[in-house]
Amino acid sequence: MKFHKKYPVSRRNFIKVSAATTVGVSVLSFGGCSTEKLPAPMKRKFGNFDFEVTTLALGGQASLQWTPEDVDPVPIILKAFEMGINYYDTSNLYAKSQLHFNSAFKQLNLIPGEEGYNEELRNSIWLTSKTCMRWGKPGWPEMEGVMNWSNGMPDVKCAVDDVKRSLTQIFGDNEGFYPEGAYLDMVLIHTLHSKNEIDVLYEGLETPLDPEGNFGALVALRDLRDGTNHTGMNPNNEKLIKHIGFSGHQDPPVMMEMIQRDEYGILEGMLVAINANDKTKYSMQHNVIPVAAAKGMGIIAMKVFADAAIYHKEPRWSQTPADVFRKIGTPELPSRPLVEYSLTTPGVHTAIIGIGQIDEDPMKCQLVQNFYAAQIEPDGMPADERTRIEEQALKVKGDSNYFQIEKVGLTPPENLIADTGKLSWGNAFAGDDAVSHYEVLVNGEKAGEVKHEPQILKSKPFVFETELKDGDNVAVVSVDKAGNKAEATLA
Repeated sequence: MKFHKKYPVSRRNFIKVSAATTVGVSVLSFGGCSTEKLPAPMKRKFGNFDFEVTTLALGGQASLQWTPEDVDPVPIILKAFEMGINYYDTSNLYAKSQLHFNSAFKQLNLIPGEEGYNEELRNSIWLTSKTCMRWGKPGWPEMEGVMNWSNGMPDVKCAVDDVKRSLTQIFGDNEGFYPEGAYLDMVLIHTLHSKNEIDVLYEGLETPLDPEGNFGALVALRDLRDGTNHTGMNPNNEKLIKHIGFSGHQDPPVMMEMIQRDEYGILEGMLVAINANDKTKYSMQHNVIPVAAAKGMGIIAMKVFADAAIYHKEPRWSQTPADVFRKIGTPELPSRPLVEYSLTTPGVHTAIIGIGQIDEDPMKCQLVQNFYAAQIEPDGMPADERTRIEEQALKVKGDSNYFQIEKVGLTPPENLIADTGKLSWGNAFAGDDAVSHYEVLVNGEKAGEVKHEPQILKSKPFVFETELKDGDNVAVVSVDKAGNKAEATLA
C-alpha cells in the first residue's frame, strides 16, 4: 500500500475544507477523496510516553463492531493509515473488530515473521486492546459488583487469556497462534465500574501475591509487560504488551480511586468518556481527567458523540448495525464543534472516534471530516465557546450521556483526620465547576487555606499544619471556582 507524504495545512485551506463540518452542509468537493491532498495530521505528546499521538484516533466500534451489510470495515482501517492516523483502538468485547484489524494488517505488512514485514510502520503506530476480565488467573470466584466478560468465553478464563486472544486475532490465526514479535502497545482494563472491581484488580499487589491462589489482572499484566513470571501465568517470560491502563465511562470517583491506589507505577493510560454533555452528569473533566493528567498518563477521549446517542438513537448502548451513525453531524448539532470540545478539554491528548462509513466524497466521509475537526491545539477553544457548545448540546440532546452516573454537585473533603500538629484529608469531588481550594476553620474562624491540586495517591492527602486544643471544633470546607462550598467536620 502506498503512503503519501503529508504536508502541513495552510490556515486558509483548513478553514475552507472544514467549514462544512461546522454548518452541516456539503459545500466542497475534491472530485474524489484522495488522501494525497490531506495535510499532515496534528500530533500531541502522549502523556509521559515517548510518542507523539495524532489528535484523531480510530475507534474499534461503530462499523468495525456493528458492521452494516453494505460496509466493509477493512478499508476504513486502511484509509486511516493512509491519512497518517497513528492510534488504533479495539477490544475483546467488540465482535469481529480485532479480526478486521488482522485483515488490514495483512495488507499493510504488519504481521511479524511474514515476508515484507514493515517493522518501521509497526513502530510508528500505537495499538491498544482491552480486557474486561478482572482476574489474572482462571478459577476465580463470582463476586457482587465484579464484571468478568469476554467474547472469547468460555475459552478465555482470565485477563492473560484475553491478551493472547487479542494477539491471535490481530496478528495470528484466530486459533491461538500468534507470531513471535507480536505485541500490543497498551492493554486497558475495560469499562471500570465499581470499587469492588478495584479491590480485585489490585489483589496480589496490595495483598501478598500467592501464585497458588488467585490474584487480580494488574499483577498478571505486569508479568506480560516486563517478561517476568511472578504469577506463574507467563512461563515463557514473554513480553506481549508495553503499557497498562484502564477505561471508564461511568463513575469518576471510582476511576480516581483506581489511579490513587496505584502505588506501583503500573497505570500509564486512561480512556475516558468526555463530550459536550459531560456536565449534565458527574463530570469527568473536573474530576478524574485532572488526576490522570497530573500523574502523566496518556489520556484518550471517547464517546465524543455519546455512542451516537447525541444524534439518531435513544440513550442506550449500541446493539445492532442500525445503531451506527453514518452521517456528518446534523444541522442542529454539527460534528466539528463536538470533536473540538473533547480535544480542548484540558489533559486530553487524542480522541478515538468510531467510523460508520467512508466515502469518496470528502463531505460525506466521516473519517475525513473528523480528521479536519481534530486539527486543533489543546487551548484552541476559548471558554465562552466551550460554554456555547455545552448549551447547544444540552438543548439538542441533553440526555445523551446514559453511561455516566448522575451529578451530585460539589462534595466535602473526604477522610478528615487530626494528627499531631496537622490535619489531613482526601480530595473533594467537583460539580459543574472545578475545585479551587480548601478553607480550614477552627472554632468557626478561618485558620488558613490549602490550594486544591489533583491528588495522585491516597497515601498523599492534603495537609494543613496546626496545633489543636482539646474541644476545638474543626472543619475543612471545599470551595469551587464558582464559590460553592461543602463542609466536612472533624468527628
